[in-house]
Amino acid sequence: MNDIATCLWFDDQALEAARLYVSLIENSEITRITNRPEGGVLLVEFTLGGVPYQALNGGDYFKLSEAVSISVATPDQAETDRLWAALTADGGEGSQCGWLRDRFGLSWQIVPRRAAELLAGPNAARAYEALMGMGKIELAALEEAAR
Repeated sequence: MNDIATCLWFDDQALEAARLYVSLIENSEITRITNRPEGGVLLVEFTLGGVPYQALNGGDYFKLSEAVSISVATPDQAETDRLWAALTADGGEGSQCGWLRDRFGLSWQIVPRRAAELLAGPNAARAYEALMGMGKIELAALEEAAR
């Protein structure tokens, strides 16, 4: 067990969610599964890109919300597209400015590294204006706006 890890609360899909997440992010793995004494999974410990997380099957008492999200900096548009498609599949949904919610209700920010550079560059206001009209971030459109 890690000394510090973010714990994500699920009704009963912790293992299914963790399996999806580690399949999508490089350098990720499920490190431990703790079962309930009466049967079934209680807690799944896993890493995403080397960062520790826990997924707890806590029941329907609490719900995931946009107040917590996992932010992924992608190297290019192809990786942005791949993650966006995988995380919005099977009931997930896109939102604005690179945000999405996966089918389990967890919020994600999928942001190409180049977008962060454009948003901090000399033409940031134009890039930001273009970003505000996007769901999934499209680098070509941000590059054009920044020119």
